[in-house]
Amino acid sequence: MIQALHSIGMTNTMITSSVITIVICIVSILVSRDLKMMPSGVQNMIEMGIEKLHKFFSGVMGEDLCRKYFPLVGTLFIYILICNYSGLLPFAGHADGFQAPTSDINFPAGMAILVIILVQVIGFRELGVKKVYKRMISPFVFMLPLMIMDELAKPISLTFRLYGNTFGDEKVVEVLFGLCPAIIPAIMQMLVVLLALIQALVFSLLTAIYIGEACEDHELEAH
Repeated sequence: MIQALHSIGMTNTMITSSVITIVICIVSILVSRDLKMMPSGVQNMIEMGIEKLHKFFSGVMGEDLCRKYFPLVGTLFIYILICNYSGLLPFAGHADGFQAPTSDINFPAGMAILVIILVQVIGFRELGVKKVYKRMISPFVFMLPLMIMDELAKPISLTFRLYGNTFGDEKVVEVLFGLCPAIIPAIMQMLVVLLALIQALVFSLLTAIYIGEACEDHELEAH
């Protein structure tokens, strides 16, 4: 099966990310099939987590924007978090067809490019072409190249921020396991769990900030 997927051009990270996507979809369908007005158990835990995430992002984007785009930033956080944690499972990166997606630079790059495209689409949708264009040339026309460079720098920053930390964490743990395969690597694994959470939060947080900036109407603020 794995060889067949490799034969059509799928890499280990693509296979792992596809499996994670399928698992998330299946779990979402199963959990949402029997929702109760008075949640308990798993539903209660999930709803509490979603509420805390929503409150966090609404503080960044504002309530109105968060109501519209929380599904995007919330899904990014959950998806990247699971992708990061997949690298902590046994044989990750060593078994054929199983590698943490965020440990391959192509995955963070693809996610970053997709996010920036969506941010631009959201900006045009919320403000319209005229206001976006006016903002790109304000306060002077020669600001346009700088604004374009700023937009192009965003996916690069998102890519290397996520990939660099994930790749570095894995290499540090691998070296420590070789030097001292007992206490120190176990401590590092606990730190990696925390860092994986932080990196997923940072990526989704920056996405929320970019959406907020893209929808910011400077004309209304001026009045």
